[in-house]
Amino acid sequence: MTTLLVLDADPLPRLGRLTGRVRIEHADESTLAERLPYADVLLVWDFTSHAVRRAWPGEGPRPRWVHTASAGVDHLMCPELAASDTVVTNARGVFDQPIAEYVAALVLAMAKDLPRTWDLQRQREWRHRESQRVAGTRACVIGSGPIGRAIVGTLKALDVTTALVGRAAHRGVHGPEELDRLMARADWVVCAAPLTEATRGMFDARRFGVMQPSARFINVGRGQLVVEEALAEALSKRWIAGAALDVFAHEPLGPDSPLWQVPGLIVSPHMSGDTAGWRDELGTQFVELYERWAAGKPLPNVVDKKRGYVPGQ
Repeated sequence: MTTLLVLDADPLPRLGRLTGRVRIEHADESTLAERLPYADVLLVWDFTSHAVRRAWPGEGPRPRWVHTASAGVDHLMCPELAASDTVVTNARGVFDQPIAEYVAALVLAMAKDLPRTWDLQRQREWRHRESQRVAGTRACVIGSGPIGRAIVGTLKALDVTTALVGRAAHRGVHGPEELDRLMARADWVVCAAPLTEATRGMFDARRFGVMQPSARFINVGRGQLVVEEALAEALSKRWIAGAALDVFAHEPLGPDSPLWQVPGLIVSPHMSGDTAGWRDELGTQFVELYERWAAGKPLPNVVDKKRGYVPGQ
């Protein structure tokens, strides 16, 4: 019988149809290393953990397939896993539209000055203001995978003119050499890129200096894509009009982090893709992938372990 090892997170996944057909075992960060050699498949349900990186190195048997219940794979990828013949898949497809809706909500909230409206309501202060019309504005979306494309589609429904930037130029996608030019014209700069060595820290002081003073920045990709100190300075000095971060270099964001009090910054706790029932969707997706794997069929969502994302993103 196949052994499926689950790197646990609460609540545990619902694996329905696999019950009785697969030997399901569980591990946490302290037991993962000793149990990995005996597993055929590893389900990284705790997708915030870096335990796979620490547990994988070394010779000997390892799972033939690793699936992470997340879009990003940077939390688990290490040189030993990248060099192995183990197949890695991700949860591509589950989070696309929810994240796109969240980005659209942030755009509307900032354009209509809703955070200040709520603050004024709590103070019982009636202060009339003018807000910004969203239709006719420009957005630059960085990351041409399914999430980035969903963001583009949703913003277009708001009549926002969008430009999509990917790792290479092709039909409908601008190459990275055009990023600065497109950012300089954008009212909204939205980051939905994967974390790779090429994208780490790509939004730094120089990039925020390229943006218009009236522009806003949104990150729903990976926290390490942004130099947070540079963003805080850009907001404090009013180089840009506002920003929203749903992901951070270190999570959870500690109560003593200065980011909580940066003027014009909306902080949310890595929740843009997490709509009601999202864990059940992840469980269902894994069961469907497992049945394909067990039948010897090709798996979708296979990650290029050298690049750190699914080809075609």
